[in-house]
Parts: sequence; C-alpha cells; structure tokens
Amino acid sequence: MTDRRTELAGNLATVEERIARACAAAGRARDEVTLIVVTKTYPASDVRILAELGVRHVAENRDQDAAPKAAECADLPLKWHFVGQLQTNKVRSVVGYADVVQSIDRDRLVTTLSKEAVRAGREVGCLIQVALDAGASGRGERGGVAAEGIEELADLVARSPGLRLDGLMTVAPLTGEYAGREQAAFERLMDLSTDLRRAHPAATMVSAGMSADLEQAVAAGATHVRVGTAVLGVRPRLG
Repeated sequence: MTDRRTELAGNLATVEERIARACAAAGRARDEVTLIVVTKTYPASDVRILAELGVRHVAENRDQDAAPKAAECADLPLKWHFVGQLQTNKVRSVVGYADVVQSIDRDRLVTTLSKEAVRAGREVGCLIQVALDAGASGRGERGGVAAEGIEELADLVARSPGLRLDGLMTVAPLTGEYAGREQAAFERLMDLSTDLRRAHPAATMVSAGMSADLEQAVAAGATHVRVGTAVLGVRPRLG
C-alpha cells in the first residue's frame, strides 16, 4: 500500500504541475481549474489513497463498478461524477451516489433522472455532453448531442425537478472536422458554453480534456479536466 501511495502521490504531483503550468501559460489562476480523477477500473483502495492526498472529485463510467465503490467510500469527502453513456435502467442506482452526471444527451435520460432524483430527495448536477463529431443522426461516436440540440436539452434539464443544469462536457473527437485538433474542439465547446450561459447564467461548468490533452483544454478555458491514466497508470484490461 505504501508503494501504491508513493506512486499515486508522484503521479498526482506531476499532473498538478502540468495543470499549473497550463494555467500560467493561459493567464489563468490555478484555482479556476478543477481536477477530476477518473478512477474507473481501479479499486476503492486507490480512491481512498487519492482522498488522503487531497483529491475531492472522482469520476466513473460504469455503474456496476461505480456503485459498490462509492458505497465503500461513502465516508470520504468526495464528489462523484458519472461520465459514461448512461442507460435509463441504471439511473436509479447512479442517482444514489452521483453528484454530477456529465453525459446528458437525450430527453428520455433527463426525464428518468428527474424522476429518480425526486424520489431519492436529491439534486443532481447535469452537463450536456456535446458531440463535436455528430453526423446526420445528431449523435456522436461516443454519445453526446449535436451543437444544434444543446438549447432544447438544456431547457428541459433546467425545468426538471431534482436536476441542476451545470454546463457542458465534451470528449475530443476521433473523427470529423475536429479530429486531431483538440484545442480547436475545446475552443468550440467554450463558444457553445458562452451561448448557453446567455439563457442559463449559472451553467458555468465546462468539462474537457483528459490525460493527453489537458493543456489544450486549460488553454481553451475549461473549468474541469478529467484525468485517469496520468494519475492511476495504464488501465487493466476489462474482461
């Protein structure tokens, strides 16, 4: 455990330094960017070490992994983010532990989340996942809604009981006009965030950037970066 703590502390320090340098280069204060550590596939023991090292935001993308882990770590001062594509039959479970769902991309998910949040007596933060690679279907390769669909979906979240519209999220696309142009993709997301905040001023959160491209996200103006591998190491293969 001591070796793992040393490894995580070193990795975390390196990531913190990267964020600090990126903020300085962009003329931003370090406290403008929140680090979310993506703990998917890693055990609750790692989450516990991260909490001891000062991490306060963690993310998961599979409910079957996240629910027991969150329960095991319920005593820790953590904010849990759900970042994966969310099936409606998993919503009741996710509402039990997630403070923020970052993958809102369709009406039915919003209405189901609202119903379960009200039932549980909770308020769940919501980010509209934007698909910058959306094709004719209006959806992206890894979920998300096309830019044209943001306004309608955001309005639905904003008027749904038990939900709070927090902002936007994206994943740098692998195809389409933004493939290989991470900073341009994140700058596009910031423009969409500006548009959103005209109607919803409190929706200030912009979640973008991961281990490989967090600097570009910070340069573009992201408020939250989602970092997994750079902190926890190369992920075990899922069986």
